[in-house]
Amino acid sequence: MNHLFLVLAGINGFIAVSLGAFAAHGLKNALSPDLLATFQTGVQYHMYHALALLGVGVLSLHFPNQALLKTSGYLFMAGIVLFSGSLYVLALSGIRWLGAITPLGGVAFLAGWALLAWSMLRA
Repeated sequence: MNHLFLVLAGINGFIAVSLGAFAAHGLKNALSPDLLATFQTGVQYHMYHALALLGVGVLSLHFPNQALLKTSGYLFMAGIVLFSGSLYVLALSGIRWLGAITPLGGVAFLAGWALLAWSMLRA
């Protein structure tokens, strides 16, 4: 299913925009400025990596046999869940230990970008 990452890009772009609007309109007065900034950081990285998924999806159509390319897409998804997801939950709940999960998502993002570059060098 070579269009999987295009579907995931659309879904994650929608979610990122929705959460950004929710933060701007619904959370502006409900969260402290530092927690609102934390939430917004999650939204930013969510959108950046929704766009990365779009790129992986388009590249997967042109390079369908690049397993590392597909792995990079899965790592971007893992990063969205771990990095952005932990920031969303941290901001909404105030549970600070959730911040310990965030770097795992950052590592997934970095690995995804590295595999994307490596797969295109090999293509």
